[in-house]
Amino acid sequence: MFNKLIKYVSIFTLTAGVGLIGYAGYHIFKQKVEQDGALQEAKAQIVTKEPHTKEELSSYSFEKGDVVGILDIPALDRELPIIEGTDEEELEKGVGHYSSTKLPNQQDRIFLAGHRDTVFKKMGELKEGDQLNVEMSNGTYTYEIYEMFIVKEDDMSVVQSTNPDEILTLSTCYPFEYLSSTEERYIINAKRVD
Repeated sequence: MFNKLIKYVSIFTLTAGVGLIGYAGYHIFKQKVEQDGALQEAKAQIVTKEPHTKEELSSYSFEKGDVVGILDIPALDRELPIIEGTDEEELEKGVGHYSSTKLPNQQDRIFLAGHRDTVFKKMGELKEGDQLNVEMSNGTYTYEIYEMFIVKEDDMSVVQSTNPDEILTLSTCYPFEYLSSTEERYIINAKRVD
């Protein structure tokens, strides 16, 4: 009787483990498909012709979930779609733009967040002097990293205005190795150079 119980528990445990691995694989595959789709949509939006007026350069109208543009990280050889909003649904598709912050050419803070195990997987490899490009339908904007630091997850100073300085801020969970949520965020700040 005891041997049968151990056998059934073993079979159940093995089946549950295979099921969890299958579910995780499906989730990773689905997320990759969504990110690739969002990136293709962003590339389709980007045009080579620059707008003619100052208003066109700095006016934006995006709704939550819209594809905004592309974050290009040359040092990591990554192109990531930028999605309006930072809820889980948006972060599944790419890098989320914190809606209360600005966008390129608005002379203020631009705040982008992403998961450390997907879009910002190698964020810890970036260093001061590395460049980040934000590509949008009205042009490409270049930023140079000048600082990296760690804050508590509830530290809202990282989204405060930097007007008139245009600062691109990237944020992800820290430490990078954890598999669950954490109470700290890794922050990268970059100044507009072009």
